Formats: sequence, structure tokens, C-alpha cells
Amino acid sequence: MQDKPPKRFTKFSEDHPAVAKAYSALGDAVHHAGPLDEKSRALVKIAISGASRQEGGFHAHVRKARLLGISKEEMQHVVLLTLPTLGFPTMMMLLAWIDDVFDKK
Repeated sequence: MQDKPPKRFTKFSEDHPAVAKAYSALGDAVHHAGPLDEKSRALVKIAISGASRQEGGFHAHVRKARLLGISKEEMQHVVLLTLPTLGFPTMMMLLAWIDDVFDKK
């Protein structure tokens, strides 16, 4: 399974290659700026995109985490941890978004 960038991002990268390159470099820099390992960073990205209700970003981070071998159960646990802060409806929405990725054929 390989994660392909969304068509919109691919087009953006083609239309604005210098900006896309800078954006990628920024992402690399922040990923390596601290002590978190790759798995921890992936789970944090799921939490951040879920808390900010960025559906496309959340799906992308779930797909990337899956490619790293992070289990559906681990991702669901991250979402369960959002319950006290974000509330039941948001938590349920995020669980459904995880299912969107895992149930996609």
C-alpha cells in the first residue's frame, strides 16, 4: 500500500514547486526538531488534525500512520483520548473517519 498525495496537492506542487518544496522542508524540520520518534509523531498528527476537525488532513495522517504499521486500535485509542476534551460527538466523528480509511477498498 502506497500513499499517493491528493490530486489537489499534486496540482499545487506542479503549479508552485518552490512553495511546495519549502513546505516539505518545513515539515521535515519540525519532525526532526525534537525527541519524538516517528510513531509518536504520527499519532500526534492524528490528534492535532482530529482536534481541529480537518477531515482531509486527518484521513491523510491515518493513511500515513497505517503505512508505518500503526494499528487501527492504536489510532482509535488516540481518538478515545480526545473524548474528555473534544466531546462525544467529535470523538464519534473521528472514529468514523478512521473507518473511512480502513474500510476503503
